[in-house]
Amino acid sequence: MLLFILRRLLLLIPTFLGITLLAFLFIRMLPGDPVLLLAGERGLSPERHAALLAQFGFDQPMWRQYVDYIAGLFRGDFGISFSTKRPVLEEFMARFPATLELAFCAILLASVLGIAAGVLAAVRRGSWIDQLTMGIALVGYSMPIFWWALLLIIAFSSTLGWTPVSGRMGLAYYFPDVTGFMLIDSWLSGRPGAFKSAVMHLILPTIVLATIPLAVIARQTRSAMLEVLGEVYMMTARSKGLSPLRVVGLHALRNAMIPVVTTIGLQVSVLMGGAILTESIFSWPGIGKWMIDSISRRDYQVVQGGLLLIALVVMLVNLTVDLLYGLVNPRVRRQ
Repeated sequence: MLLFILRRLLLLIPTFLGITLLAFLFIRMLPGDPVLLLAGERGLSPERHAALLAQFGFDQPMWRQYVDYIAGLFRGDFGISFSTKRPVLEEFMARFPATLELAFCAILLASVLGIAAGVLAAVRRGSWIDQLTMGIALVGYSMPIFWWALLLIIAFSSTLGWTPVSGRMGLAYYFPDVTGFMLIDSWLSGRPGAFKSAVMHLILPTIVLATIPLAVIARQTRSAMLEVLGEVYMMTARSKGLSPLRVVGLHALRNAMIPVVTTIGLQVSVLMGGAILTESIFSWPGIGKWMIDSISRRDYQVVQGGLLLIALVVMLVNLTVDLLYGLVNPRVRRQ
C-alpha cells in the first residue's frame, strides 16, 4: 500500500509542472496589454509603460518569467493581483467557500438522484422506465449549461417568481461572515428569513451545476448494477427467499458502488469547469466568476494562480479517490 501511495504522489509532480506551464502560457496567448488595461483611460507615456513592464517583469524573456513564476510557487507565493493589490491566495480563499458550497450541494443532488435513477433503470431494464430515465440522462449530459440556466431563470425567476435571479443572499439581510458558507452563516445569524433566502438563491445554480454529473452518475450506476445483478451470488440471494429490496439495496448496490464512487470523485473537475459558467450567469461570487473577471482584465497573476489552485483541488480530490479505491480494491494496488 505504501508503494501504491508513493507512485500516486510521484505522478502528481509532472502533472503539477504541466499545469503551471499551461496556466503560464494560457493568459499570455490572449490579446491585449495588461499594463495598458491596468492604466485604463488615463493612458501611459512610453517611459511609464516601459517602467511598469519592468516592474511586473514583463520585459524579461518568457523562459525567465516562467522560472521566476515557479520559484515563487515553491515559496508559497501565487502572486499579487494587478487590480486589487492583494495576494492571489488570499483572494482565492475568500471566494472558495462560495464555490465549495455550490459544488457540494450540486454533487450531493447529483449523487442522490443519479444513484436512484441508475438503480431504477437497472432493475427495470428494457422497460419504458429504463428508456425514459436514460433518455433524460442523455439529454442532461448534452445540454449546454448556459442555455439550461437561462431556461430555468426565465421559467422560475422571471415567469413564476419563485427563485431569485442572482447572488447568494437577499439585500435585506446582513450578518457577519463567520465561515464563508452562506447556509451556515445565515443559520447562525438567527435572522428571520435569512436561511430561507440563502436556500432560494442556491436552488437554480445547484440544479444547473448538478445536471451533467447527475447524468454521468446515473449511467454509471445503471451499468454497474446490471453487471452485479448478473452475478451468480445474486441468483443465490434470490433463491434464499430474500426480499427484492434487500437483494437490490444490500447486496447489489453495495458491490456496484465502487465504480460509482470513483465516478463521483472524478466529477469534481466537471463541477469546477461548470462553476465558471454557472457562477457567471447567476453572479455567484465564487472562484469561477472571479476567474472570468480576471481574464477580462488580463490580470496575469490571478489567472495563473487561480488556474493552478483549482487544478490542485481537483488533483487532491482525484488522489483521495485513487487511494480510497486502492484501499477497497486490492487488485488496483497490485496493478
